[in-house]
Amino acid sequence: MMFSEEDHTRIREAVTKAEQGTRGEIVPMIVERSARYREAWYRSGIGCAFFVLTLLLTVELEWMPWGWHPFNAAWLLLMTVMAYVGGYWLGTIPPVTRFLTSVDRMAYKVSLRAHQAFLEHGLHRTELGTGVLIMVSLLEHRIEILTDRPLLDHVPQERWDRMVSVIREGFQKGNPVQSLCHAIALCGDVLAEVYPSTANESNPNELSNKLLHE
Repeated sequence: MMFSEEDHTRIREAVTKAEQGTRGEIVPMIVERSARYREAWYRSGIGCAFFVLTLLLTVELEWMPWGWHPFNAAWLLLMTVMAYVGGYWLGTIPPVTRFLTSVDRMAYKVSLRAHQAFLEHGLHRTELGTGVLIMVSLLEHRIEILTDRPLLDHVPQERWDRMVSVIREGFQKGNPVQSLCHAIALCGDVLAEVYPSTANESNPNELSNKLLHE
């Protein structure tokens, strides 16, 4: 999914506005996929190869006089290998990858990718432990919101789930940027309640407000 310069600007401005009343730090992130899922490629290749092999072996004998002739055996092997290669490529297509990968495995990989991004981009280094990562993984159609530990004790899970629902609904309806900005605003409201920014203290911008796209 491509985001225009205007989209990036809207999201950056949404983060800036959401952080004005809080010491919290919000980092939105879009990733094309959280893992390669190579096992889906192999499963698709093997499935296609098995299907083609079965089909060839059941063709009418007058069309394919098999026997044990070396030429027939070589042709059969070649077609099976070609079917595997085609199926292997087919397994790299996102809808096929999703179909051949379990929900639990995709959930695990997205969660793992979010934890890696949380550390890679320094969300664990904020002064008050107020970093929030909002990550959308496109291939898996999953959203992961990861927070620093202090926030876990102050914000009920239902409020984070609400943000996830907003983003998911927006992507399904073709309004990804609008829904992401809405979720960022909701996140800012939550952070302002728990870690408000007062006029008597500085409110440094500890992390970039840009949308991370990997």
